[in-house]
Amino acid sequence: MSYCRKEGKDLIIFATKENHEQPSSVTLGEPEQGPGLINQDGTINWNCPCLGGMATGPCGLEFREAFSCFHYSKEEVKGSDCFEEFRTMQNCMSKYPSVYGHHDLNENDRDDDDDDDFDLDDREPSGPNPSKPSGSEVQEVKSNLEGKS
Repeated sequence: MSYCRKEGKDLIIFATKENHEQPSSVTLGEPEQGPGLINQDGTINWNCPCLGGMATGPCGLEFREAFSCFHYSKEEVKGSDCFEEFRTMQNCMSKYPSVYGHHDLNENDRDDDDDDDFDLDDREPSGPNPSKPSGSEVQEVKSNLEGKS
C-alpha cells in the first residue's frame, strides 16, 4: 500500500512494488535553455552574468569588439587575428585601474612553478612583426585579465 506523508516542508511518498510495475505516465516538457554566453543562434549574449559586467563597464565597447573578434575568428589559431582589438581593450582598461585593477608583473614576480599557464611569450616569432604585440604587451594584457578573475 502506497501513501504520502507531509513532514514540515517535505512531502514523503512511499511506493509499493505494484506501483513500479506500471510504466510511468509522466510526460516532461521540452527542456528550457537557460541564459548562457552564446545564444542558440550563435550570437553573443552580452547580458550573460558570466561576463561580470565587462560588456557594460567604461571599456565595454572595446571589450565587446575584442570578444566578438575572438568569438567569430576563423583563424587556425582562434583569435590570432584579434591582437589590435585586444590591445585597444587593454589600453582602455589601463586608464581605469580602480575598475579593472592594475597588477605590474615583471619577470621577477612571475610564478614559473605553475605549468598549467599558457605563456604567450613562448609563441613569439623569431623576427619582429609590427602587426602583433611584443611579449611585454602580451604579458601586460595577460596580467590585467588575470587580475580581473
